[in-house]
Amino acid sequence: MKHINKVSTTWLSLLFLSLLFNTSCKKKENLNSKILHQVISSKLSGLDPISASDVTASTQVAKVYDCLYQYHYLKRPYEIEPCLADSMPLVSDSGKTYQITIKKGVLFQDNKCFPTGKGRELKAADVRYSILRLADPKLHARGWWTLQGQIKGLDEWREINSSKESSNYDTTIEGIEVIDDYKIRISLNHAYPQFINILAMSYTSIVPKEAVEYYKDDFLNNPVGTGPYTTTRYEQGNKIVFIKNPNYRTEYYPNTGEESDKKTGTLASAGKKLPLIDTIVVKIQTKAQPAWLSFVKGKYDAYGIPKDNFNMVVNMDKSLKERYKEKEFDLKITPAFHTSYFAFNHDDTLFGKNVHLRRAMSLAFDRAEFAKKFTNNRYVPSRSICPPGLMDDDTSSYIYTKLDIELAKKELKLAGYENGKGLPVLFLDIVADKEVEKIGEFFRLCMQKIGITIEMRTNTWPKLIEKVNNKQTQMFAMAWKGDYPDAQTFLQLLYGPNESPGCNSSNYKNSYYDSLFEKASRMQVSPEREALYKEMNAISANEVPLILSVHGTSYTLNHAWLLNYKSHAFSYGMEKYLDIDLDKKKAVFDKL
Repeated sequence: MKHINKVSTTWLSLLFLSLLFNTSCKKKENLNSKILHQVISSKLSGLDPISASDVTASTQVAKVYDCLYQYHYLKRPYEIEPCLADSMPLVSDSGKTYQITIKKGVLFQDNKCFPTGKGRELKAADVRYSILRLADPKLHARGWWTLQGQIKGLDEWREINSSKESSNYDTTIEGIEVIDDYKIRISLNHAYPQFINILAMSYTSIVPKEAVEYYKDDFLNNPVGTGPYTTTRYEQGNKIVFIKNPNYRTEYYPNTGEESDKKTGTLASAGKKLPLIDTIVVKIQTKAQPAWLSFVKGKYDAYGIPKDNFNMVVNMDKSLKERYKEKEFDLKITPAFHTSYFAFNHDDTLFGKNVHLRRAMSLAFDRAEFAKKFTNNRYVPSRSICPPGLMDDDTSSYIYTKLDIELAKKELKLAGYENGKGLPVLFLDIVADKEVEKIGEFFRLCMQKIGITIEMRTNTWPKLIEKVNNKQTQMFAMAWKGDYPDAQTFLQLLYGPNESPGCNSSNYKNSYYDSLFEKASRMQVSPEREALYKEMNAISANEVPLILSVHGTSYTLNHAWLLNYKSHAFSYGMEKYLDIDLDKKKAVFDKL
């Protein structure tokens, strides 16, 4: 998925993971209009799908753009389903060929980029065009790693065009065949069962050629898609306004889910035409406390509980305190498919060739105290790169993700820097945010205990992403939110060919690990694939390419008037299912 930079999100701090559904609005709007207000913690670098490399950007992109597939809103375990596609793909040739039929009558949003100003019908050629855009070497797409090495002839097309002044989109690509206006056939180099999940990621959203050519370099600020909401030109301001797309295709709220959905009321909207909310206002606000106070007063519909307020809101048994129950707040607790870490840049010879230094620093990091100090023990200390529940692996024997100062000192001596002597100052890049800076200071103090000196360098979120993508950091703080419910989405963080600007932003390279990853990626769910996953996990634990920190859990409060809200680990485009009961809002508002 994405950096929690997605999000991922790059350190969109652990403390702000659950702010994806934050809302805020004026009192008059709160009581009389179906307006959902959301809060994000940093500005975006635009709304171009191929560069939506973090949770925040992907969440905004998914309001305007659709993918071929999406995740069912209510079902658990998570289940993928058609979105722009008319049905699930017809898979043949031992899993190497996908024939996809797209829905008829789907229109791009009205925009002046089209000759009449009216959005035209989506065609299979648009799918081909969007795939080539993601592969275009001139565009430096942050999501290229999702398709690299997968589609027949696509890497070769990219290589050929890398030396040309402009890329030729009319070239025949062996693995992408437009059969007719509504059918496309994609042929892979090898079986890749996760390919269907890639087609549900924001990177593979479908865009119209007319908009790209009309807006040129400003396309990232002028999104044109087929999604449930539209927006005017995006500008680096304090908010983004999304309006219901009047030409949105006929799609209905699901009528199936979990048994608990009947009790919670999240099936009450079954059969209603989507989207249900008229307007979404996304505010850009970096400070949590002012937003929290406004939420408590009823100005926001939902909010993730800030660290400093957690013990005032949630009991030890994870139930809601009585004062919040009386005001009809609702608490949602869900696993976040999230791992946070401090990354070494393995292109830096100091780290890349010195496993003992990496081990020493990992052994010196106090994960339990970190979880207590910064997450109220909401998050659990990491023992493995994969969050709990994704694979059945005994991580209790993993040595280097435990706090052991004496062993850390021995490893530092083996690294050639006994008590830190001779080791230069190490630089840690982080986001310029007070809470994240506290996290950086905690890390610095942990390393100081074994004689290592850390100096922090603060950056804006876009600047940090730029530095990481260009391999210009020595160490950096990061978090990763899974793109799909499979351990591979975390194990891919260490796959060599995914190096920056791909998801392997630590630039770790291990040929044996890569061979295991490639073998596992071509396999269906099986005990044999699980064994490969465990072996990769063990290599990671022994090699310590990252200093793992904690795995996240989302704690979110919402007011009683926000209907259909169900926490979702892959919540891109899910706002279309939300609704607001204005009568309930008026009745509850006076209690606040």
